[in-house]
Amino acid sequence: MRLSDFFALVPGDAPLVTGAAGELTVHELGVLRVPSGTLGAADPFVALDRPITVRIPPGDHRVAVTIADVSTQRDGSHLREAYLSLVVSNVPTASVEPVPGPDGPPEPGSFFGVAVDAGTVAFFDADAVEASMPNDGDSWYDEVFDTGEPGSWFDIMDSDAPLRAGTANIEMPLARSGENVILAHSGWGDGFYPVLQTLDADGRLTGVHIDLQVVGSPPDADPEPQATGWLARVKRALR
Repeated sequence: MRLSDFFALVPGDAPLVTGAAGELTVHELGVLRVPSGTLGAADPFVALDRPITVRIPPGDHRVAVTIADVSTQRDGSHLREAYLSLVVSNVPTASVEPVPGPDGPPEPGSFFGVAVDAGTVAFFDADAVEASMPNDGDSWYDEVFDTGEPGSWFDIMDSDAPLRAGTANIEMPLARSGENVILAHSGWGDGFYPVLQTLDADGRLTGVHIDLQVVGSPPDADPEPQATGWLARVKRALR
């Protein structure tokens, strides 16, 4: 991926994949605890116990969401999440690439990513899930995610405080040392989204990012009217 097409954590003007122009803002979501050094990325309501994993330095790391204003007048009336980012280092980024898998980097032109089926993406310590969530995954929806009571994960995400609506920083129910999950809605919704890593000039990790494919250069193919899949849904939503 070209660094010129990567806009995570960069406020200001940016191209949208639809070919229009948007404006980005960055919103802090607090600190994620990853004592194991095994970062998990997943749709938390579908695959919290089956995430893609990335090795990062153990410890507490800043997480932020980059929001794109995709409204025609850029008046804040239509906002979409563009990236969910975990920051490892503030050293300037020199390159961006897909995260490696268990057997190394993906084949050229491909990437490892997060499958989204509930309109949400999240970062968390993958090794903490087993001990910090109750029972097993079959019970989480009714007992944790959508209980119908204040404090459920759905309720926290819908609230506009302490974080913006559509995001949340939630401690897992059985956490002993503050093990948490940081969540955000997934831009245009369900789909399959790349997980990328940024590196400094010496090849050291500076961050991990879920690219929700809202900003960047439009595909090379003519988007009118042959666009299909996620790009077609984006263009229809903007009309």
